[in-house]
Amino acid sequence: MQSHCGQWVQIRTTVLAPGERADSIPAETQHVPLDRRVKGWQVAPETARAGDDVEVRSTLGRHYWGRLEAINPPYGHDFGAAIPELLEAGEQARAILTQGRKSS
Repeated sequence: MQSHCGQWVQIRTTVLAPGERADSIPAETQHVPLDRRVKGWQVAPETARAGDDVEVRSTLGRHYWGRLEAINPPYGHDFGAAIPELLEAGEQARAILTQGRKSS
């Protein structure tokens, strides 16, 4: 699949190679590169394929170079699974607040 100028894409850039990571971080972290992923509108080149180097303009107007990783990337964040103890605490709090309203 090809991307084109003006298309929403995601790029990836290695910020620090494994040998450049700080000594103060855990050993298992020191052995992997620190990568940055940026989503933005493709500025250059006119067309590209996954793995090609492209320039993007972020929503803040900053320009970044990196390897094209995805075209029209989805947002992959959520709030995780529900925590039963917090659900129960919420119900208990509602019950306490409701009791206070009935007595007044």
